[in-house]
Amino acid sequence: MTTQKELPPHGLLPRDSESAARGPRAGNRRRSVARLAAVQALYQLEVNGEADPEPVVREFARHRLGREIDGDRYGEADPALFSDLVRGVAGDLGCLDTMIAETLIEEWPLRRFDAVLRAILRAGAYELAHRPDVPPRVVINEYTTIAHAFFSGKEPGLANGVLDKLGRTLRSSEM
Repeated sequence: MTTQKELPPHGLLPRDSESAARGPRAGNRRRSVARLAAVQALYQLEVNGEADPEPVVREFARHRLGREIDGDRYGEADPALFSDLVRGVAGDLGCLDTMIAETLIEEWPLRRFDAVLRAILRAGAYELAHRPDVPPRVVINEYTTIAHAFFSGKEPGLANGVLDKLGRTLRSSEM
Protein backbone atom coordinates (compact mmCIF):
# COMPACT_ATOMS: atom_id res chain seq x y z
CA MET A 1 0.00 0.00 0.00
CA THR A 2 1.13 3.54 -0.64
CA THR A 3 1.58 6.37 1.76
CA GLN A 4 -1.55 8.11 2.91
CA LYS A 5 -1.91 11.73 1.87
CA GLU A 6 -2.27 14.32 4.60
CA LEU A 7 -5.83 14.40 5.88
CA PRO A 8 -7.76 17.07 4.00
CA PRO A 9 -9.64 19.57 6.13
CA HIS A 10 -13.20 18.59 7.04
CA GLY A 11 -15.28 19.42 3.97
CA LEU A 12 -12.98 22.24 2.88
CA LEU A 13 -14.33 24.13 -0.11
CA PRO A 14 -11.80 25.55 -2.56
CA ARG A 15 -12.32 29.30 -2.66
CA ASP A 16 -13.38 29.27 -6.33
CA SER A 17 -16.13 26.71 -5.72
CA GLU A 18 -17.98 28.52 -2.95
CA SER A 19 -20.47 30.03 -5.39
CA ALA A 20 -20.84 26.71 -7.20
CA ALA A 21 -21.92 25.09 -3.95
CA ARG A 22 -24.96 27.39 -3.88
CA GLY A 23 -26.06 26.45 -7.42
CA PRO A 24 -28.55 23.82 -8.59
CA ARG A 25 -26.25 20.97 -7.64
CA ALA A 26 -25.76 22.31 -4.12
CA GLY A 27 -27.73 19.39 -2.66
CA ASN A 28 -25.34 16.92 -4.26
CA ARG A 29 -22.38 18.94 -3.01
CA ARG A 30 -23.82 18.99 0.52
CA ARG A 31 -24.19 15.21 0.45
CA SER A 32 -20.62 14.81 -0.84
CA VAL A 33 -19.31 17.04 1.95
CA ALA A 34 -21.38 15.05 4.48
CA ARG A 35 -19.79 11.81 3.26
CA LEU A 36 -16.27 13.23 3.51
CA ALA A 37 -16.96 14.59 7.00
CA ALA A 38 -18.48 11.24 8.04
CA VAL A 39 -15.34 9.41 6.93
CA GLN A 40 -13.25 11.83 8.97
CA ALA A 41 -15.53 11.44 12.00
CA LEU A 42 -15.38 7.63 11.70
CA TYR A 43 -11.60 7.84 11.49
CA GLN A 44 -11.58 10.00 14.63
CA LEU A 45 -13.80 7.50 16.46
CA GLU A 46 -11.52 4.61 15.57
CA VAL A 47 -8.16 6.20 16.35
CA ASN A 48 -9.48 7.53 19.66
CA GLY A 49 -10.98 4.16 20.55
CA GLU A 50 -14.44 5.65 21.01
CA ALA A 51 -17.60 3.55 20.62
CA ASP A 52 -20.22 6.26 21.23
CA PRO A 53 -20.57 8.42 18.11
CA GLU A 54 -22.65 11.16 19.77
CA PRO A 55 -19.80 13.38 21.05
CA VAL A 56 -18.15 13.34 17.62
CA VAL A 57 -21.43 14.00 15.80
CA ARG A 58 -22.03 17.00 18.09
CA GLU A 59 -18.45 18.26 17.68
CA PHE A 60 -18.68 18.20 13.89
CA ALA A 61 -22.15 19.80 13.87
CA ARG A 62 -21.14 22.60 16.22
CA HIS A 63 -17.57 23.32 15.19
CA ARG A 64 -16.79 22.00 11.72
CA LEU A 65 -19.63 21.55 9.25
CA GLY A 66 -20.21 24.76 7.30
CA ARG A 67 -17.85 26.82 9.46
CA GLU A 68 -14.88 29.03 8.75
CA ILE A 69 -11.78 27.89 10.60
CA ASP A 70 -8.44 29.69 10.36
CA GLY A 71 -9.66 31.63 7.33
CA ASP A 72 -10.75 28.56 5.38
CA ARG A 73 -14.39 28.19 4.37
CA TYR A 74 -15.67 24.70 5.04
CA GLY A 75 -18.38 23.22 2.88
CA GLU A 76 -21.99 23.05 3.93
CA ALA A 77 -22.90 19.45 4.64
CA ASP A 78 -26.21 17.63 4.73
CA PRO A 79 -26.43 17.23 8.53
CA ALA A 80 -29.02 14.44 8.40
CA LEU A 81 -26.87 12.33 6.06
CA PHE A 82 -23.73 13.04 8.09
CA SER A 83 -25.43 11.98 11.34
CA ASP A 84 -27.02 8.91 9.77
CA LEU A 85 -23.69 7.73 8.36
CA VAL A 86 -21.70 8.18 11.56
CA ARG A 87 -24.36 6.75 13.86
CA GLY A 88 -25.26 3.98 11.43
CA VAL A 89 -21.70 2.77 10.91
CA ALA A 90 -20.95 2.94 14.63
CA GLY A 91 -24.11 0.98 15.42
CA ASP A 92 -23.63 -1.69 12.77
CA LEU A 93 -19.83 -1.96 12.80
CA GLY A 94 -19.57 -5.72 13.30
CA CYS A 95 -21.98 -6.55 10.50
CA LEU A 96 -20.36 -4.04 8.12
CA ASP A 97 -16.89 -5.40 8.85
CA THR A 98 -18.13 -8.94 8.16
CA MET A 99 -19.66 -7.87 4.84
CA ILE A 100 -16.46 -6.10 3.82
CA ALA A 101 -14.26 -9.00 4.95
CA GLU A 102 -16.22 -11.37 2.71
CA THR A 103 -15.03 -9.38 -0.33
CA LEU A 104 -11.34 -9.49 0.66
CA ILE A 105 -8.68 -12.11 0.13
CA GLU A 106 -7.43 -13.94 3.20
CA GLU A 107 -3.96 -12.36 3.00
CA TRP A 108 -5.46 -8.87 3.31
CA PRO A 109 -7.92 -8.83 6.21
CA LEU A 110 -9.66 -5.55 6.96
CA ARG A 111 -7.54 -4.94 10.08
CA ARG A 112 -4.43 -4.60 7.85
CA PHE A 113 -5.89 -1.60 6.05
CA ASP A 114 -5.24 2.00 7.00
CA ALA A 115 -7.86 3.41 9.39
CA VAL A 116 -8.97 5.98 6.80
CA LEU A 117 -9.52 3.25 4.21
CA ARG A 118 -11.52 1.24 6.75
CA ALA A 119 -13.69 4.32 7.42
CA ILE A 120 -14.28 4.80 3.68
CA LEU A 121 -15.24 1.15 3.18
CA ARG A 122 -17.50 1.09 6.23
CA ALA A 123 -19.36 4.25 5.25
CA GLY A 124 -19.80 3.00 1.69
CA ALA A 125 -20.96 -0.42 2.88
CA TYR A 126 -23.43 1.23 5.24
CA GLU A 127 -24.95 3.30 2.43
CA LEU A 128 -25.20 0.28 0.15
CA ALA A 129 -26.88 -1.79 2.87
CA HIS A 130 -29.11 0.81 4.52
CA ARG A 131 -29.73 3.69 2.09
CA PRO A 132 -31.87 2.38 -0.79
CA ASP A 133 -32.65 6.00 -1.68
CA VAL A 134 -29.07 6.38 -2.99
CA PRO A 135 -28.22 4.51 -6.21
CA PRO A 136 -25.35 2.06 -5.71
CA ARG A 137 -23.30 3.63 -8.53
CA VAL A 138 -23.49 6.98 -6.73
CA VAL A 139 -22.28 5.39 -3.49
CA ILE A 140 -19.38 3.66 -5.25
CA ASN A 141 -18.36 6.82 -7.11
CA GLU A 142 -18.60 9.06 -4.03
CA TYR A 143 -16.42 6.86 -1.83
CA THR A 144 -13.93 6.17 -4.62
CA THR A 145 -13.58 9.94 -5.01
CA ILE A 146 -13.06 10.30 -1.25
CA ALA A 147 -10.39 7.57 -1.40
CA HIS A 148 -8.62 9.62 -4.10
CA ALA A 149 -8.60 12.60 -1.70
CA PHE A 150 -6.65 10.56 0.85
CA PHE A 151 -4.54 8.14 -1.18
CA SER A 152 -2.38 8.34 -4.29
CA GLY A 153 -1.75 4.61 -4.78
CA LYS A 154 -3.95 1.57 -5.29
CA GLU A 155 -6.34 2.25 -2.41
CA PRO A 156 -8.96 4.11 -4.50
CA GLY A 157 -9.10 1.13 -6.87
CA LEU A 158 -9.41 -1.21 -3.92
CA ALA A 159 -12.25 0.87 -2.47
CA ASN A 160 -13.97 0.85 -5.86
CA GLY A 161 -13.60 -2.92 -6.20
CA VAL A 162 -14.82 -3.73 -2.69
CA LEU A 163 -17.82 -1.40 -2.93
CA ASP A 164 -18.67 -2.64 -6.43
CA LYS A 165 -18.64 -6.22 -5.17
CA LEU A 166 -20.84 -5.25 -2.21
CA GLY A 167 -23.20 -3.36 -4.51
CA ARG A 168 -23.56 -6.39 -6.77
CA THR A 169 -24.28 -8.57 -3.73
CA LEU A 170 -26.59 -6.24 -1.81
CA ARG A 171 -28.36 -4.46 -4.67
CA SER A 172 -27.85 -6.60 -7.75
CA SER A 173 -31.06 -5.46 -9.46
CA GLU A 174 -29.75 -1.87 -9.50
CA MET A 175 -26.33 -2.69 -10.88
